[in-house]
Amino acid sequence: MPISACVIQRLDKSSSDSPATLVPASELHPDSDALDSLVTRLTDAYHGKAKRWGRLNEQTATASDAAQDATGASGAPVDETPVDERPADDAPPWDDAAAKTAGPVVTSSRFPAEFKAYLQDERDLQTLAASLGEAIKTLVDDHLPTGGHLILADQRQGETRHLFLALVHHRDGFVIGDDGRVAITGQVNHSQMSLAFRLNLTQWQEGGPSSQYLSLLADRGARKLADDLQALLGASEGVDPKSETRTLLKAFSDYVEREDMAEETSREKTDALIDYAQDQASRGEAMTLDELSALVDDDKPRAFYEHIRNADYGLSPEIPPDKRTLNQFRRFTGRAEGVSISFDSHLLGNSIEYDEERDRLIIKKLPNKLKEQLQGG
Repeated sequence: MPISACVIQRLDKSSSDSPATLVPASELHPDSDALDSLVTRLTDAYHGKAKRWGRLNEQTATASDAAQDATGASGAPVDETPVDERPADDAPPWDDAAAKTAGPVVTSSRFPAEFKAYLQDERDLQTLAASLGEAIKTLVDDHLPTGGHLILADQRQGETRHLFLALVHHRDGFVIGDDGRVAITGQVNHSQMSLAFRLNLTQWQEGGPSSQYLSLLADRGARKLADDLQALLGASEGVDPKSETRTLLKAFSDYVEREDMAEETSREKTDALIDYAQDQASRGEAMTLDELSALVDDDKPRAFYEHIRNADYGLSPEIPPDKRTLNQFRRFTGRAEGVSISFDSHLLGNSIEYDEERDRLIIKKLPNKLKEQLQGG
């Protein structure tokens, strides 16, 4: 993904007891193949990690607030209000019933306004990076034993523009010089990052009540760090990727059963859905029900969408894919001596049991059409 601009700063912290200090960048990082390769590897690693998805609370600060805070951006405190104490008229900006708010709900953050100022060319990337760096210093002091390099990149892919930030650390590596001697050198550990976020500026600008245009790193064991980064950014958490992906796959299984698809057709549609979802996951983008519906049924591109809405699965129009859930989803199929069987893997152990010792399959809940045929025969 081409980089429009990039700023790399250093957060120094020698030990867990010493405070972090920011060494700001004196200029934008010059374009280079090495920079492109590093940021590409970082974003690829980021796409494969557990994330929270949501959107910015744009009411959290005004542009004047941002300008005032930026001048003294030494980690101004972020107010947090528990969900149950939030006023009723301060609801999250999405309208889908499945959107569950978790973690802190921010009532004061300058960064939505700062991001908007940058998007409108009222602030340059270097100034924005310095403001973020000063604020993130507090997170490093509170949660991390050492500092690292803070990379902020403005990326473009076609008509889409992203803002990507990652805090990376170093590890020792080995090199063999021209003289054949081994030496130790420091290397950026691009597969690991302590905190990161990715903001789809284009999607944010275009708006949409259910748009999930912000994601942030949410590794297991670092929930409080993710909470504090979410609060710092002035963001509310949207849908749960794992739960939404699982519900989507259940809706798809129900649709396949309702339409009584042939085995081959069912397998083709399953492959198409999984391929699309995994492609979106590898690009760090959400799935949309409109696109999914067209993939599932070419002849009736709105049929799957209407099935989801009419059955009230509570799915958001945009679903961040969960790679682990996708990888676990597959269909078991088999045909022998006039018997053809096909079912989704998640049914095994629930409505379908496999008795390996007796070599038999137990179906607890028969499909309605099959039951009608058996009863009528």
